[in-house]
Amino acid sequence: MDSSYSKKMYDFIVVGTGPAGAVLAKTLTDNKKTSVLVLEAGENNDRDRPIRDSRFALELEDEFFPEYFWQGEGVPQPEVNDRTFEWTTGRLSGGGSSINGEQYVRPTPAVLKEWDRLLGSMWSPEQAIRSFKQLENFHGITNSLEFHGFNGRLNIRQAPNNPPDMTKKLVLAMEQATGFNRILDYNDPRTPIGPFTRWQLFQKNNGQRESSSTAFLSSDIITPEGHGVNGRKLMVIYKSTALRLLFREKTAIGIEFLKEGRKVKAFARNRVIISAGINSAHLLMLSGVGPSHDLRQAGIPVVINNPNVGKYLTNHTLNTATFSVNQKDLPQLQNDPFSLYTGGAFLPNPFNRNNNRRRGVQLVGIVSEGKLNIVIIFLQPKSRGSIKIQNNDPLKIVLADEGFLENDYDLEAIKAIYRVYIKGIAEQLSKIDKNYQLVNPTFETIENDEELENFIKENFDHNHHQQSSLRMAPIHHGGVVDRYGNVHGVHHLMVADAQIIPFTVDGNTSATAFLIGHIIARHLIREYRLE
Repeated sequence: MDSSYSKKMYDFIVVGTGPAGAVLAKTLTDNKKTSVLVLEAGENNDRDRPIRDSRFALELEDEFFPEYFWQGEGVPQPEVNDRTFEWTTGRLSGGGSSINGEQYVRPTPAVLKEWDRLLGSMWSPEQAIRSFKQLENFHGITNSLEFHGFNGRLNIRQAPNNPPDMTKKLVLAMEQATGFNRILDYNDPRTPIGPFTRWQLFQKNNGQRESSSTAFLSSDIITPEGHGVNGRKLMVIYKSTALRLLFREKTAIGIEFLKEGRKVKAFARNRVIISAGINSAHLLMLSGVGPSHDLRQAGIPVVINNPNVGKYLTNHTLNTATFSVNQKDLPQLQNDPFSLYTGGAFLPNPFNRNNNRRRGVQLVGIVSEGKLNIVIIFLQPKSRGSIKIQNNDPLKIVLADEGFLENDYDLEAIKAIYRVYIKGIAEQLSKIDKNYQLVNPTFETIENDEELENFIKENFDHNHHQQSSLRMAPIHHGGVVDRYGNVHGVHHLMVADAQIIPFTVDGNTSATAFLIGHIIARHLIREYRLE
């Protein structure tokens, strides 16, 4: 066992190789002078076919294979009949970006303006566009080339090139039912609302998955063993589970981690950066940063009392509507099996349909077992959950309560989505092709308030859009980190991942995590003059 990590001081330590962590690791070491140690609990599985081949993406999200996922479960959810849902993310190089559904959805200016007002111009829509352009290598069709990047490391594929008939029928029905015209590029800030035939995916042109691992920890950056190449002072240690942060009084100086059955310590000169996703709150609490009452109860010495740690956990809701299809349309789906989805739409909150710049609903067409499913994601939930530590054992899972439908508003909004959008789409789709009929829920269920509520609760499903458990905000506004990602009340400790999102994003969270990594990396380069 090599314990040389504990004998060396690194400039930065990064925990996690997900979107933010990998971007930070690569960007901070571009000058070939700055040393960065990265811990990854899992292995590099980029060459495994289920990870590499995008056709496995939806199966991965459904099955939570133990070789690629943390294994865990949240607490029962009272408002959805005490059902429990998985509490998991990727446990491999690339983190969640290596096992997700590959949808590339930027936060819109409407959301980022809220960030800007709270946090300042480094989180403005204009800054976000500059960052995405630097990150992206866009392969697709758009009316606004100025909003996309074509030289970045992150391959984005717009797919399919030729939408099949099923997609065209669904999108036409969406247009007719909602009154919103079809859009070409939903990541164009001028066209955030409307139905579309082509999703933008984290994919290379050959259909292979693009992840933070393949894009930012590839063979031109590190060796298979995790050593930086061409003089890059980067070290990635796989199969290394972070246990707790090391402090000298209120200054983070390093980390203790489990490597091949042994506890090892490593030390950082400038910053320790936590990019562990849904596990970040747990690591802070294990280290004495969190609600003092809970920490003392768990037998953990308090470094700083912050009751906001783990407090504002947010997740988008997920429901479905199922349709029969014209069986003659199914073979066309194999023309591009990597495209994964059969059309989609971003629409306003049904309670505020006149605000046609603000996304409230995400609809995703998915074909499964010969049926067309519309996945319904409500993007403006008011319910909030929490992450609570149980004891001082770092391998003991947290009590993750996602608080689904805790606020009555969310259930009412989902009911309105069925009545305003799904019912209308179903009526128009059956007129376009009578083989497309709404199967579940039925029109009768949609019209009956009690039956619709029961349907929503019984068929409620789980998104992996967890965010905001460590909000980026002033501490008196529920914050855990400041606008730069620095943890309030301590020194040399940062969090950089989707958990610091201050206001719920209006789409999938992976693109936002890349953005967070990029903006915080650029800030650190300026702060430490690392150019």
